[in-house]
Amino acid sequence: MRITVADPAVPDVVALLSEHLADMHATSPAESVHALDVERLRAPHVTFLAARDDAGDLMGVGALAELGDGHAEVKSMRTAHAHRGAGVAAAVLDSLVDAARARGCTRVSLETGTDAYFSAAHRLYERAGFVECGPFAGYGEDPHSRFYTREL
Repeated sequence: MRITVADPAVPDVVALLSEHLADMHATSPAESVHALDVERLRAPHVTFLAARDDAGDLMGVGALAELGDGHAEVKSMRTAHAHRGAGVAAAVLDSLVDAARARGCTRVSLETGTDAYFSAAHRLYERAGFVECGPFAGYGEDPHSRFYTREL
């Protein structure tokens, strides 16, 4: 698996992100969906990573948005169905944390859903050392959102 900085506007990534957004809207009310679309993932303060196998097939993606004051946020984590259970999400998350560290961040946070659909994500974040926290960076209390943070 190779994890590199990538353009979220390439066709296979767009398809995976479209699937991601569709699932987020299927599991949470629209006002509780905070996933970024392709254009917002191309913003200068966002680092977008793609994991690909040796054949170049897309395995998964993730992004890191710098919030300022040494704080960054994990965004748009998604593993392609064919690669679930193979450690892709953990590897992408580790790469995002490494990217945050390289940028001098001292804290990484994230928002995810509360539905049972998100239980695998909750386990992933907890295994990676993230702990539940309150809303951050303009988020508000929301019964459909769960917040995590990790000091670096």
